[in-house]
Amino acid sequence: MATIPLTTYGAEKLKEELYRLKGVERHAVIAAISEARAQGDLSENAEYEAAKDKQGFIEGRILDIEGKLAAALIINPAEVDAGGRIVFGTTVDLEEESSGAQVTYQIVGDDEADLKLGKVSISSPIARALIGKEEGDVANVQAPGGVKSYEVVRVRYV
Repeated sequence: MATIPLTTYGAEKLKEELYRLKGVERHAVIAAISEARAQGDLSENAEYEAAKDKQGFIEGRILDIEGKLAAALIINPAEVDAGGRIVFGTTVDLEEESSGAQVTYQIVGDDEADLKLGKVSISSPIARALIGKEEGDVANVQAPGGVKSYEVVRVRYV
């Protein structure tokens, strides 16, 4: 099985979700199924069907998270020493060459990615273009609107 890179923050978020699913959500859906069963005829009971569907989703998500955590390679970005190069977990300040717009991204695992928070997936085109670069380098990214060039302004391990 391949390893799945996660930052320490991402691993903690998955563990919290797993705890909530197992400790709260699972019990709530079991209670909902019990209550729906008590209403009688299950063949025409929409609440029962909805609760069973939710139970299937919860159990599937639990298995998914447990699998990811079992295969996780947890990386603390603050402990990374890549000699100024961009690697997984790095926070990088970029300047788009054509517009001069400044952006900051952290390269994280697929489950942690959230562009609104400046977290981009390791498998995204921009992260793949940035890996291995260092301050002063230019990364060319194939975007839907064409190729964009970004200059690496600053590399941080936080």
